[in-house]
Amino acid sequence: MDKITISYKTTNILVEKLKQQENIEVLKQSTFLVSLFSKKKYADVYFHSGSLDEKSIENIINSKMTITNCFASMNEIIAKTKISHEKIKVIYPSINIEYKKPKEVKVKLCEELNINIDTKLILFTAKNFKTSGIKEFLDICSSISYQNLKIIITGEQKQITALQFQLPKYQNLEDKIILLEDYKNIDDLFLASDIFLLPTYNKFFSANVVKAMFCKCVVFLSIENDAKEIVDVFASMDSPTDPSTAFKIDAVLLDKNEMKKIKKQNRKLALEFDINSNLIKINNILENV
Repeated sequence: MDKITISYKTTNILVEKLKQQENIEVLKQSTFLVSLFSKKKYADVYFHSGSLDEKSIENIINSKMTITNCFASMNEIIAKTKISHEKIKVIYPSINIEYKKPKEVKVKLCEELNINIDTKLILFTAKNFKTSGIKEFLDICSSISYQNLKIIITGEQKQITALQFQLPKYQNLEDKIILLEDYKNIDDLFLASDIFLLPTYNKFFSANVVKAMFCKCVVFLSIENDAKEIVDVFASMDSPTDPSTAFKIDAVLLDKNEMKKIKKQNRKLALEFDINSNLIKINNILENV
């Protein structure tokens, strides 16, 4: 059986699952001597994410098929490489976490953090707090009128330590903020939270948005990020400093039925990006490579 070769800029859940299939082989990187005396080989399928650099463009042009994670990326690739639409497909980032009933997870988390079960939870997490809009997140939270809420901020120790120097500016949030360093069960934070707010400046698709939707969070996201493609107009922020965001969050927190409706809609959409669903999509594509 002829195997389909793949290569990728950065690995992801879908790539790791594909590597376990018998019909898939990761293209080996040529050594300097081999590349010097023989024709360079390219993979049948190239998985692209992030910036479109020269190496990425070379792989895209020479592969039979390119898989990217959003339509904004696809359009950029087509514009810069002039490849045909038939040679590129979009598969949104995959979800591969254990789904547990949010209410049950929240009960345990509230016991752990010693907060009332009726408290609404707003979550922020990112690898880079600054570019992901931590200041803007705190500014928005400062403008929320709803009182019975806690703000959970979780990340690496160095990010949390740096953040603590900014917190004295937000005295009105002093009794609401919960900082969690290197929290192990981060999926449980998504499951327990009511709102995931990400006023990011980062362009590249935030997989945490898909995770938050999968875990039944109401999501608010700045349109700078490519994940805007999967959130509705209400959830979209015109900018990381969009002044209407606090009002929207208040509206959702005050309307239980609307919150419940949005949470269900988000999960229904995110189920389309479950790893098993995405594996079916990619294998259908591979049949025609």
